[in-house]
Amino acid sequence: MDAVAHPPMLVLVRESRSLTQGQLAEVMQKLDGSTSRISQGYVSRAEGGRLAVTGDRLELYAHALGYPVTLLCLTEQQVGAGAGLVHHRKKQAAAAGDLKRIHALLNLTRIQLRGLSAGVPQPYRAGIPHIEVDDLTTPADAARAIRTEFGVPPGPLGSVVKLLESAGALVVCRELVAPVPLDSGTESVPVDAVSCMPGDEDPLVLLNSGTPAERQRFTLAHELGHMVMHRVPHADQEPQANAFASELLMPTRDIRSDLRAQPLSVQRLLELKLRWKVSMWALLRRGHTLGVISDWQYRTLAVEMSSLGYRTSEPGPLKEDLPTAVKSIIAWHLDQGTEIAELARSAYLTPDEFLTQYATGQGSVGAPWDNRCSTPTATRVGEVVR
Repeated sequence: MDAVAHPPMLVLVRESRSLTQGQLAEVMQKLDGSTSRISQGYVSRAEGGRLAVTGDRLELYAHALGYPVTLLCLTEQQVGAGAGLVHHRKKQAAAAGDLKRIHALLNLTRIQLRGLSAGVPQPYRAGIPHIEVDDLTTPADAARAIRTEFGVPPGPLGSVVKLLESAGALVVCRELVAPVPLDSGTESVPVDAVSCMPGDEDPLVLLNSGTPAERQRFTLAHELGHMVMHRVPHADQEPQANAFASELLMPTRDIRSDLRAQPLSVQRLLELKLRWKVSMWALLRRGHTLGVISDWQYRTLAVEMSSLGYRTSEPGPLKEDLPTAVKSIIAWHLDQGTEIAELARSAYLTPDEFLTQYATGQGSVGAPWDNRCSTPTATRVGEVVR
């Protein structure tokens, strides 16, 4: 039988490229170059399942979107339709178009990693427990339980990424939105990360590329909080995830003595930042939340830090917490002699985009593999007509 595109997948891949139906039709028309007219209406009917996309038209569709034909034909159950499956760490509502693209990237990354993980020996993974937050169990209690469950010693947490990966989660850096230099309590960060935890697949976190290390750790802890506490979404889930992240990274029993050891000043916040590996702003808010400093002291230090320019950039930059699990999966394939083209097919990507998304030194088969958070440069198909 001839291959036939799956209508929901047509929507997903188009949204991953940030194309409207009209823009995609224009790209297809330019590539086709024939007298046949490809309109927005054609794309709409294809996505709605009112016409079958097969043969040469399927090849054209895939070429216009920059994906293999096999991806467009995939019958795939998406996450995100159920609101409880997808969580964001965000400071304000993101644009609808951005959210569609981010959800599409999340689903496509799931598909890619599932294909790449097939047949790869898996290390022991502890799993992410569910802890119900109620009148008796707080988000801080849940964070303390996680530290105990995973044997985290008192004091600063070494690596949030390693904690997530040891629980079975995969962390991948992707360009979600244009990053800002620092999370300083402003409303300027639309989306820091997005995560999902489908029941029959590895939990997945997409971290926004370019996120500063001090916010990156808090963001990942925040997403872990969602995975632990929130099976069903509700109005309080964002402050609960923040409270979880604060306790996970700055446990009350340990951080309170550090915050009280000396009068809290900008210099002292910088010293604590280097020890606890969180932003000075996070430490300032933690001190205020725990009652170590008064409202007046909090406002005074916030004004001083703002006057020093720390709302956009803090001194003492921290080292990135780099993911390793996906890197290990690809390294295993390379050790088995798997070719790049075969890896790309497993991930439903073209070889060029596979190298862009999953390798450093793109285009070089023997290049070292790395998952560091550098901005992907995948082809923006829509730029053909813009």
